[in-house]
Amino acid sequence: MSKQAINQVGENNSIELALEKLGETIARWTEQGDQLGTAIPGLSLWRRDEPTGPTSGMYEPGICMTAQGAKRVVLGDDTYVYDARHFLLTSVDLPTVWQVIEASREKPCLGLLLKLDLHEISQLMVDSHLPPPRVQQSSRGMATGEVTLPLLTALQRLIDLLDEPKDIPILAPLVQREISYRLLVGDQGARLRQMASAGTQSHQIARAIDWLKVNYTSPLRIDDLARQVNMSTSTFHHHFRTLTAMSPLQYQKWLRLNEARRLMLTERLDATNAAFQVGYESPSQFSREYCRLFGAPPLRDINSLRQLSPGERV
Repeated sequence: MSKQAINQVGENNSIELALEKLGETIARWTEQGDQLGTAIPGLSLWRRDEPTGPTSGMYEPGICMTAQGAKRVVLGDDTYVYDARHFLLTSVDLPTVWQVIEASREKPCLGLLLKLDLHEISQLMVDSHLPPPRVQQSSRGMATGEVTLPLLTALQRLIDLLDEPKDIPILAPLVQREISYRLLVGDQGARLRQMASAGTQSHQIARAIDWLKVNYTSPLRIDDLARQVNMSTSTFHHHFRTLTAMSPLQYQKWLRLNEARRLMLTERLDATNAAFQVGYESPSQFSREYCRLFGAPPLRDINSLRQLSPGERV
């Protein structure tokens, strides 16, 4: 066996050991529930003891990975699977459909989500003298990448801080900065640099998405939004769809319908009032589009959700 092959075997073994340790740590912290928000800003841990059905949800800018098991995410016509050897990188808020595809009580799916601050990443690029991306065109705002040992060990050190709460305010930002650096110099670093670089078309679309998230109840005028981010209407449409796999109107519709679903489920609004509150003028149009997205009319869907445990709704 060549020296290179021996080194590769050694690295694979080290990664397996690091994944095992990370999984044990996540399992310990999630013994009492499926989802755990932590004292470290932006970090959450989760587990699933069985595969789940497809669930609609927003993926925020961040890195997701599983130390054990696997998860599938569908964005438009694209499908992404991440497991112990592959992380999922999301560089902008993206409406998706996801499901856990590998999990059991004996080997639960154990994962983490660490949100990323693109402003901090932009500053890190300057501090580290990392070059801006060469390609200025937009690409999908989601991708999978290879898990590396330095990334795993940094994530482990971040989670280990949960056992030392007094150290979190000082040390957590340093470790999170290291994690961002590992991503920037990894196989998906160019995509992340593109999103964090002011002036790129991806950055302009991200600004438009931020506006939509705040103003989703307002009428959407595409020309005005395109002008707001300094793009022509046709260019804006093209790059928005490239990044998110949907049009701006479809994106707004997704935001409205999911907020209406939340209002009906948690605040017990009826369908008509929920529709008006999120910006719909026609309850019948709302019901049609709701059924198309969630597979059932509002009342039937909400009744089904109320029969699930809180963990199953996530």
